[in-house]
Amino acid sequence: MELKHIDTAKLCISTANMRAKGKPDLSHILPSIRARGVLVPLIVRPSESADQFEIVAGKRRFHAALTVAAESGEAEPLPCAIMAPGDDAAALEASLIENVARLDPDEVTLWESFTRLVREGRSPEDIALTFGLTELQVKRTLALGNLLPRIRGLHRKGDIDAVTVRHLTLVSKARQRDWLALLDEPGAHCPTGHQLKAWLFGGASVPVSSAPFDVANYAGEVVSDLFGEERYFADTACFWAAQTPAIEAKAESYREAGWRDVVVLPTGETFHSWEHERCPKRKGGKVFLAVSARGEVTVHEGYISIKEAQKRAKGEVSQDDKPVRPEVSAPIQNYVDLHRHAAVRADLADHPSLALRVMVAHVIVGSPLWNVRIEVQKAASDAIAESVESCASEARFDEKRRAVLALLGFDPETLTVTRGYDGEQGLAGLLTRLLDLPDPALFDILAIVMAETLEAGSVLVEVLRPLLGTDMAKIWQTDDALLDLIRDREVLGHVLADVAGANVAAANEAATGKVKRGIIRDCLTGENGRGKVEDWVPKWMAFPPAAYTARGGVGTVSRAAKVADLDASIAPQVEPQPFQQAA
Repeated sequence: MELKHIDTAKLCISTANMRAKGKPDLSHILPSIRARGVLVPLIVRPSESADQFEIVAGKRRFHAALTVAAESGEAEPLPCAIMAPGDDAAALEASLIENVARLDPDEVTLWESFTRLVREGRSPEDIALTFGLTELQVKRTLALGNLLPRIRGLHRKGDIDAVTVRHLTLVSKARQRDWLALLDEPGAHCPTGHQLKAWLFGGASVPVSSAPFDVANYAGEVVSDLFGEERYFADTACFWAAQTPAIEAKAESYREAGWRDVVVLPTGETFHSWEHERCPKRKGGKVFLAVSARGEVTVHEGYISIKEAQKRAKGEVSQDDKPVRPEVSAPIQNYVDLHRHAAVRADLADHPSLALRVMVAHVIVGSPLWNVRIEVQKAASDAIAESVESCASEARFDEKRRAVLALLGFDPETLTVTRGYDGEQGLAGLLTRLLDLPDPALFDILAIVMAETLEAGSVLVEVLRPLLGTDMAKIWQTDDALLDLIRDREVLGHVLADVAGANVAAANEAATGKVKRGIIRDCLTGENGRGKVEDWVPKWMAFPPAAYTARGGVGTVSRAAKVADLDASIAPQVEPQPFQQAA
């Protein structure tokens, strides 16, 4: 699809739009459009009228943009993805995808939708573009196809969290059954979240049940647990020395049995069922061997890739084509890869400037070994979200982020620098860009990606404040979003005293919360005869923070207490350096 900005006067709602009729609800989207404009492109197609376009998906964004234009008196062109004209089926599909994304379905429902699109020939990259997601997010959702149906059902109901599900997608179904057995066992501790990762991958213990070879002929040591219910290989290196040729022998036995091809996946790499289609042996199906980090071997018989199936359907590939046996076997390739890796790693340790660029590329693009999460600033209400989105600090940060997006050559409407690279070459492609940048520009990029991944409500925020010299009184402005949230009578009385003085608070002690909040607003704005209070910041938000009562429960205060002993060591020895805009 072609991407371009189109004037609102040239846009209208298409009859193919699933929500063409009725007035759209703009309550959730309007604050964001006011603050940042339309970031996700509308999906349009040329109409029968010259130079006019029909909106297939994006009706709410269009109407929200019209509302903002009416408020400001200025109508900005909207970003649009232009479809081919006249294809009602494709237009209806686009509208369906748009509405599924808007309704924020659970991840299992998304998996069902994405899987259907893959079967129809859409690639993860296509789906990512359509849903406004990264390709990595789409692949993670599609990976739910690796789960047992019961685990997907538990995830749909919210009985297990996303981190637990992520780890389970990486292991074999046999290992998933082990985990479900623990879940069902009364009184047993069933690991979840990051504890599950350690349970699945953290130990060096390899169970004897993982071995495809005859353990009676194994030369290494085998140990048993206290109850003798499971035995383990004591030396993992010795185990893999026996396991690798056994896997190759298993693959060779499938080749001798007449299978067209046998693919041994790299150790730890998961077989993604959503990337493959069933194909029997007589029609050229392949065998895939997936080897887990614990040595378990899972055989997937009778599959071909989706891409190969599509080529066959077009007659581009013959089922009788015999695969050419690779020049090197999997063990030889493993030997070569590990020695090359060891050599490059040793040299990289001597080049910190290059290593820094490689690290920044990993943070932005991600990799199987790096999992960096963006702070999404999840708000408890629309009012809080609007308050944060429209504050001066967010506007200042957004300006710096856009400068870095331009520096890297990213799409200016990309929401974050982190995960914002969509080049075909992945890590290597971004690294080539970073190699051409001087260190000051690299530091600008690093500052943005670190800020995007800085956890809200963390102790680190308290540690960074004295290093940065952050002063909330200079950058924060009181708004109704905060005042309306203060419902506790005692706390509201203390806030009134903090703003208007103890005498005013005492005189209005019996007043309603609405009256007290009104007095606070008058003092902060200087209205209704009250003197204006300048630079007021609630004690909770100040640096260092404080509480209004002795009841506790103030998160910022408890976090500040944890770093109180570090004050001397983190006090800046020089003035903090301002953000340096890259040339």
